[in-house]
Amino acid sequence: MEHKFQLTEQPAQPVLSIRKRTSVGNLPQELGKAYGAIIQYLNELGGKPSDAAFTAYYNMDMEDLDVEMGFPVAEPFAGKGEIKSGQIPAGKQASCMYKGPYSQMAPVYDAMTCWIRENGYTPTGVCYEFYYNSPMDVPESQLLTKIVFLLK
Repeated sequence: MEHKFQLTEQPAQPVLSIRKRTSVGNLPQELGKAYGAIIQYLNELGGKPSDAAFTAYYNMDMEDLDVEMGFPVAEPFAGKGEIKSGQIPAGKQASCMYKGPYSQMAPVYDAMTCWIRENGYTPTGVCYEFYYNSPMDVPESQLLTKIVFLLK
């Protein structure tokens, strides 16, 4: 499969997010709870997301994932409880839009990692997935996910 990788320089992006550790098996439930809580909080504030929901992966230990789940916002908001105000750091990013089931993303990650190395870049170790639709709304084959690697 042919993948189109993009290299961009991005400004810092304010976010509201929840960070926790979970197994990959519990991830869908954790994502649902986190996104729901953040949307409810944004509604209380009269705000809304400025882009698609995301998950940041700080490791790839499938039994003990360190993940941050949230939404980009147009301006910084104060956090509340486990919802934290933060940002996606400014800097170089490599990205790829992937269409298909989440369970078949590993080859895209592998290809991106090779492309990044071949082009002389070093990933920071944090990668993001932005979800532009949901398995509750479209068939798995139609899922759109933007994969983003932060680069040093």
